Amino acid sequence: MRILLAEPRGFCAGVVRAIEIVERALAIHGAPVYVRHEIVHNRHVVEDLRAKGAVFVNELDEVPPGALTIFSAHGVARAVERDATERGLDVLDATCPLVTKVHVEGRRYAKEGRAVILIGHDGHPEVEGTLGQIDGEVHLVADVADVAALPIPLDARVSYVTQTTLSVDDTKDVIEAIKARFADVVGPGTRDICYATQNRQTAVRDLAKECDVVLVVGAANSSNSNRLREIAEECGARAYLIADAGALTHAMVKGATAVGVTAGASAPERLVEEVVATLRALGAADVSALPGITEDVTFRLPTRLQPAE
Repeated sequence: MRILLAEPRGFCAGVVRAIEIVERALAIHGAPVYVRHEIVHNRHVVEDLRAKGAVFVNELDEVPPGALTIFSAHGVARAVERDATERGLDVLDATCPLVTKVHVEGRRYAKEGRAVILIGHDGHPEVEGTLGQIDGEVHLVADVADVAALPIPLDARVSYVTQTTLSVDDTKDVIEAIKARFADVVGPGTRDICYATQNRQTAVRDLAKECDVVLVVGAANSSNSNRLREIAEECGARAYLIADAGALTHAMVKGATAVGVTAGASAPERLVEEVVATLRALGAADVSALPGITEDVTFRLPTRLQPAE
């Protein structure tokens, strides 16, 4: 049994920035630092930061007045921002810049008088934040059937934006359905799709072509990790989403000649390394990485956290 690693995999620039914001805030200001919701969707990341002094809360009323508070990478609604101001909280915003870009686009479309259609998953923190960032008429759709049921006049001026953890392939059919139903439609170009989502999905497709089994390292509540597992399965591989090496069983890889390993955008590389070590213990020998896109994207930290020149 050989092991093939997807390239790229794991942390994206937005996740790296969010984690670094928490770590720098702790280094500069000391513990505790309060974080609203999981900074990213990964239990191991959250536990590491909690051990360093981060306190994770569900709502802002759990934060002492005036305390340093960080918003997660998924973004928040304007109501949450107002609540933080009213409570006098010292806020650092770790929202991924690509999520912020979606907020800006949605607000611009709404200001132009267009109905905004948000393509995304109901209940996802990013979607809840985006819905709460756009003033005006906003409708959430997940699939083509939702588009057909939209209570929008056919001659209305409409627009669309998408959840960043969805790729071009994920949204193509829905966007086509929107354009087929309405005559006046505008939306962002494919260049605005999250690079990390697209790259990881392309990589897992290549991986699934070469492997009997694909293991996706990521959290059960991670949208992009779940999609990677689905794509690997659609490509014909047996695919499993595992939180870490402890969830890997011999039955998952039994009979496989090639096992592919990738990781969602919020999964640390050390979890991949532990999975590889467990596969070696199960009899795997050769380990190699499939050629893929090299990512060099970085996002700036908030000014107050940037190291002195």
